[in-house]
Amino acid sequence: MTKNIYVAGHNGMVGRAIIKQLKLNTDNNIITATRDELDLLDQQAVNQFFSQVKIDQVYLAAAKVGGIHANNEYPADFIYENLMIEANIIHAAHTNDVNKLLFLGSSCIYPKNAKQPMAEDALLSGTLESTNEPYSVAKIAGIKLCESYNRQYGRDYRSVMPTNLYGENDNFHPDNSHVLPALLRRFHEAKLDNADKVIAWGTGKPMREFLHVDEMAEASVFIMNLDDELYQQETSPMLSHINVGTGIDCTIRELVETVARVVGFNGEVEFDSSKPDGMPRKLMDVSRIERLGWKASISLEDGLKQTYSWFLKHQNDFRR
Repeated sequence: MTKNIYVAGHNGMVGRAIIKQLKLNTDNNIITATRDELDLLDQQAVNQFFSQVKIDQVYLAAAKVGGIHANNEYPADFIYENLMIEANIIHAAHTNDVNKLLFLGSSCIYPKNAKQPMAEDALLSGTLESTNEPYSVAKIAGIKLCESYNRQYGRDYRSVMPTNLYGENDNFHPDNSHVLPALLRRFHEAKLDNADKVIAWGTGKPMREFLHVDEMAEASVFIMNLDDELYQQETSPMLSHINVGTGIDCTIRELVETVARVVGFNGEVEFDSSKPDGMPRKLMDVSRIERLGWKASISLEDGLKQTYSWFLKHQNDFRR
């Protein structure tokens, strides 16, 4: 039976990966709308879109995203745009009787000093990391929107919280990208310039977990289509989100060394401790999703090799 599936944010890294995953099933009819065709910040336009298009499922992957620098520079943009996007889409889905929706959040929803690895019940148990608090608050609101529509109206709106993602179609902007694509680009350009050294932000001591975006897409489709009874065994009306990650982390120093090895940079690496580190550790407790039957399998080094290969093929799109 054909399913009409709307992917919001289809041009982003996660949205593209979800579409690639959905296309493996020929019964899926994928619906998209460009920013020119549909402004997700416009409530009336979003409502009109949902009323005119027959939709069975929604993947809410649209978001304003960025690294530490972008979150520090544009906090108002991050909280406003993300709140508006998720509120407009979730409410329009409900008012137009779309019963299946998957909201994609972020591991930054958890408190800065959350017990490691971070389990789903750590949500709202402490103070957030200040460098991305506005974005985190917006993502927490998205989870609670889904839970609230489920409780009040009996909807089946689910949420997944990915760890740090990377892979094809990532943002390699020198200022506004996340740590991994920023490092890949920086080391690549240093290699081209025959530079003696590369400067990395922070102390190198924080620990981070990374998940290839193709596996995030696979997990998202898995959770969306999971049997209701199984899903409800691992969730509750007030704690419905599910972590998605590898369950394995490394120090930023180890990450930098791996990136240098993959790129083939042989110079020196220097850490600028005057730059912010962010949270000391961000490791996801993935026991819930593993009990449900999904587990990550792509190693960080293999994933980086794939990502760097993709970057080399598309580097003209990321000019200096």
